[in-house]
Amino acid sequence: MTMQKNSRRDFLQASLAAAGSLALTGANDNSSAFAQKTSNPAIGGGRFKLGTVTYNLAKDWDIPTIIKNCEMTGFEAVELRTTHKHGVEPALSKEQRIAVRKQFEGTKVRLLSLGTVCEFHSPDQSTVRNNVDDCKRFIELARDIGAIGVKVRPNGIPKEVPEAKTIAQIGTALRECGETAKNFGVEVWVEVHGRDSSKPARMAKMMEAANHSHVGICWNSNQEDVTNGSVRESFALLKPWLLSVHINELWKPEYPWRELFSLLKTAGYNRYTLAEIPENTDSIRLMRYYRALWLELCRRR
Repeated sequence: MTMQKNSRRDFLQASLAAAGSLALTGANDNSSAFAQKTSNPAIGGGRFKLGTVTYNLAKDWDIPTIIKNCEMTGFEAVELRTTHKHGVEPALSKEQRIAVRKQFEGTKVRLLSLGTVCEFHSPDQSTVRNNVDDCKRFIELARDIGAIGVKVRPNGIPKEVPEAKTIAQIGTALRECGETAKNFGVEVWVEVHGRDSSKPARMAKMMEAANHSHVGICWNSNQEDVTNGSVRESFALLKPWLLSVHINELWKPEYPWRELFSLLKTAGYNRYTLAEIPENTDSIRLMRYYRALWLELCRRR
C-alpha cells in the first residue's frame, strides 16, 4: 500500500515538473508559441484562389482596366503596387478612398492588399523611421479601401553592422507597424525579399524578433527557398507566419511548383496565390495561359 502511494505521488510530481518545463519553454520560445497558434486566418479550410499583383503585369492599368481584365481571365484578387498608374496612395482624400473601395464592390475581383516598398533594414535610423511612418499611412489607407494586408519587405542585410542588430531592428519596426495594423484591423505581410535577407532562416528570425499577431510573411517563390530540388524544408520553417503568397513564372522548371501547391493544400492555405509576372504585349492571352497552368498545378497527383 505504501509503495502504491509513493508511486502515485512520484508520478504526480513528475507530471507537474514536465508541465512546468513545457510552460517555461513556450514562454521563452516565440517561434514555438507562434507555431502552436490556431488563429492564423490564412491556414485552415484550404481552397486557395488565383490573383495578381500589379507589379509589373498591370503597372499601366487604371482600376477599371484591372477589374475588367481580371474578371475576363478568372483572376479573383489584386494587390495594388505603389507608384503605379492606378494611383492608390496614402495621399488620397477620404472621398477618393471611398471611390476606390466602391469600384471593387459588386465585382468578381477582391481588393486584397497594398504592395509597398517600405523596408526597415537601413543602418540610417532616420530612413527606418520614415519607412515605419510610411507603412502606417499605408495601413490606414488599406483599412479605408477595404484591403486586409500591407506588403512590406527587407531589401538586404547591411554588411557594416552586425546581422543580429539588423534583424532586431527589423523586428522592432515590424512590431510597431503590427500594432498599428492591429488597431486598424489590417495585417502586415513581410515579403521574403532581397539579397541575403530572402534566406528563409533569416526571415524566420525576423518574424521571431517581431513577435506580433498581425505580422506575418508573404511567400515570394525565390530560388533561395529550394534545397536539393525541394521547398519542403523552407515551407515548414515559415509556415507558422504564412499570410500571403506570391508566385511568378509557373512555366519555369527551376522551381518545384507542384510541390509548393501541394504544401499549400496540405497546410490548408485559404487565401490567394498572387501572380507577380512581367508585362506583356498581349496581357489577356498571357493571363488566360497563366490561369490554365495554375489550374493544372492545383490538380492533386
